[in-house]
Amino acid sequence: MTIRVLLADDQPMVRTGFRYMLDAEDGIEVVGEAGDGLEAVRLAEELRPDVVLMDIRMPGIDGLEATRRLAGPQVEQPLRVVVVTTFDLDEYVHAALTGGAVGFLLKDAGPALLMEAVRAADRGDALVSPRITVRLLRHFAAAYTPEPLRSEVGLTERESDIVRSVARGATNTEVAEELYVTVSTVKTHLARVQEKLGTRNRVEIAAWAHRNGLAG
Repeated sequence: MTIRVLLADDQPMVRTGFRYMLDAEDGIEVVGEAGDGLEAVRLAEELRPDVVLMDIRMPGIDGLEATRRLAGPQVEQPLRVVVVTTFDLDEYVHAALTGGAVGFLLKDAGPALLMEAVRAADRGDALVSPRITVRLLRHFAAAYTPEPLRSEVGLTERESDIVRSVARGATNTEVAEELYVTVSTVKTHLARVQEKLGTRNRVEIAAWAHRNGLAG
């Protein structure tokens, strides 16, 4: 099935470049473009794309607020938003991911990583630019007080193994290969982990693991 993508960026040249790259990829189609945050929210709610690529600094409302409106904790049917920006700032990364984004990329990441992020978001996975991943997780670990030990949240041994793999950045396919199980089994375990931990995506699972010493 074709992955339907909405582009939100206030620079027409950036949108044109992204559209050119995405439309040239098999199985991906750009279904709309927005030049400001309010338009991004309106089009996303109207078109219900599979993935939204969201810039941060835009007129109207910025991309962080637009992300919260489309994917935040209060949204009943959240969309999958990947923030793509020039600005490599901890506060932006933190705000985007706590606001519901499932990915965070820098605009210089290159076409291959952009495609990977779109496909990961469509699968329900998360992808963060590799050069900021470690810094991001340290930021999460420092910003929050310790949480209950895993015995208190009831993770099974297999669920703990999967959490460790996710914390290392492994995809569902890689986790399945490591643990000799099917991808559907990994997804089932991840759904249970998210329910037990109160997390909404892989990034939050990884952050929990780093805060609680389960990332080794």
